[in-house]
Amino acid sequence: MVKFTVSTDSTCDLYRQYVDENDVKFVSLTFTVEEKGTLTDGLDAFTSYQQYVDFYAKLRAGGFSKTSMLNLESHYEHFLKLAKEGCRDVLHFTISSGLATTYTVAEKAFQMVKKDYPELNITVIDPLTATIGQGELVKAAVRLRDEGKSAKEAADYVNEMKHHIQHVIIANDLYYLKRGGRVSAAAAVAGTLLKVKPVLTFDREGKLSVVEKCKGMKKAFAYALDKMSAMPPVERDRMISIVHTDAEQDAEELKKMVEERYGYTPPVTIMGPVIGSHVGPGSVSVIWTSKELRNEK
Repeated sequence: MVKFTVSTDSTCDLYRQYVDENDVKFVSLTFTVEEKGTLTDGLDAFTSYQQYVDFYAKLRAGGFSKTSMLNLESHYEHFLKLAKEGCRDVLHFTISSGLATTYTVAEKAFQMVKKDYPELNITVIDPLTATIGQGELVKAAVRLRDEGKSAKEAADYVNEMKHHIQHVIIANDLYYLKRGGRVSAAAAVAGTLLKVKPVLTFDREGKLSVVEKCKGMKKAFAYALDKMSAMPPVERDRMISIVHTDAEQDAEELKKMVEERYGYTPPVTIMGPVIGSHVGPGSVSVIWTSKELRNEK
């Protein structure tokens, strides 16, 4: 018997096939690509790999993608639909509160719906991460749901797990993160002038910070493996995952390096358009769970 419902916004970057097969309630964000003065609206709900590749091709050709967070009305409509479907206990995952105010908006929308559906209980999870980090927390909740655990047990688990997710985010440059307001202009200029691969992480508050500047992708990969050695992936429920923004060859190279060192084959996925709009094409990121807590301030 399923004891609770798992829900998430699209910043989790889970493929549509996984979402459908595992009955994850999914609400998509939108994005707008500007190309030579022409605006095209899109929905973060791609169903084929080629759609992701085409999106990054537009950015490489000079297009710029703008995104907006899910507003109060969107959350209200999503939660209202869940209530009407008969959902009672729900775990809903948002993007990190260190990147957007979505967590607070979701909490407010839930209270609005609860006035008419008092039997509805939604626990909003602030993952303090995004993209595949958020996605791995969603996957953990799905597994616990399928094992028959309660919503509280699952919430306690993922709220502990999130503090143990380590991140190495290797950007091609900081241009897109600067334009999206995710890093400072000074950090972006430094990365561009030195022609390096900026390495970022999520700190304990779920904010992005630049932690290293590596000359080339290979040195950035070496940095990632050094960090993994310092805070090794845990054996229990081992999780290592790689995501890229149309840099599949580089991502596969990092995967082989992880395989050689840990005897574990991490999944490699491509990042969705909403988070990808802020990272830009050519990036590779790896995450894993460790015994140690995330220690970046």
